[in-house]
Amino acid sequence: MRIGVLCSGGDAPGMNAALRSIVRTAVVAGIEVYGVRHGYEGLLNEEFYLDAAGLPAMGLRSVSGLSRLGGTILHSSRCKRFETPEGIQLAVEILKKHKIDALIPIGGNGTLAGAMALSKVWDGQIIGLPGTIDNDLRGTNVTIGFATAVDTAVDAVDKLRDTAGSHDLMFFVEVMGRHCGDIAIETAIASGAELVFIPEIDEPVDKVVKRLHKIKASGKTSVMAIVAEGDGSGGAFPLQQKLKEAGNPFESRCVVLGHVQRGGSPVAPDRILATGLGNYAVSMLIQDETGKMAGFIKGEPVLTPFEECIAEHQQADAVRLRLLRVLGA
Repeated sequence: MRIGVLCSGGDAPGMNAALRSIVRTAVVAGIEVYGVRHGYEGLLNEEFYLDAAGLPAMGLRSVSGLSRLGGTILHSSRCKRFETPEGIQLAVEILKKHKIDALIPIGGNGTLAGAMALSKVWDGQIIGLPGTIDNDLRGTNVTIGFATAVDTAVDAVDKLRDTAGSHDLMFFVEVMGRHCGDIAIETAIASGAELVFIPEIDEPVDKVVKRLHKIKASGKTSVMAIVAEGDGSGGAFPLQQKLKEAGNPFESRCVVLGHVQRGGSPVAPDRILATGLGNYAVSMLIQDETGKMAGFIKGEPVLTPFEECIAEHQQADAVRLRLLRVLGA
């Protein structure tokens, strides 16, 4: 068997740890691994990882020490051509040309959608891995990169607290999360933020302003609001303006964390998750599984059909939401 592995879409801390696990598990089982550079775009361009000898197969030494590195050594990209029947057919021809029997794509919703489309016309096997900081895929309790993204956001909010307290300010801190508010929720809980705004809940502006007046009356002089980029207002800056016009009693500033959340060395939970999923994906390919995403649910490895994983976005965790409401009361 020969396995191809690629990273697609936005990078996520832990992708390298997953790659290391895939290669080492495969090599021990006597399976070749070809690394595809630049995601599906690289596949269509036949861009493969080459070792020092110019050979495409990845060996044990090629992934040594990868777990601690952020980003992805295979590089990633988005590919419009892969959204077309012609692009999918070209991928099939290239996979056959290089005698690749199975593929492990690592990425988010778009990556799995591409894998599902490919699986319908290619007779090879495909097992996907959930590599996205947004934590918005069904079929797993947590995605690769989520824990590190939250840790990065919390560190930033902790630092902003100092400035907020020194200048009696309210900060709107925008974090990633177009469809799922999990990064915002966990950041808010861990940093002790007073407010959180997420895509799943559209809280009336007048209600928020009323709450801010109560906070002000209680003697509090600074406030932290964590805003998911996909909240109903369209992000931190539009929300800041709406609340200002509605009578926000606090002078405020906006900070957009943006892509900084994707970078950095992955924290231990992401390294462990990615390693476990990489190993599980290879073992499932050996057992002839295909057309599914590997994930962990309640601590157990599971496979979920691509259709179920991307049918709709995972919603914010209800237990975390209840906790946040209690702590912010």
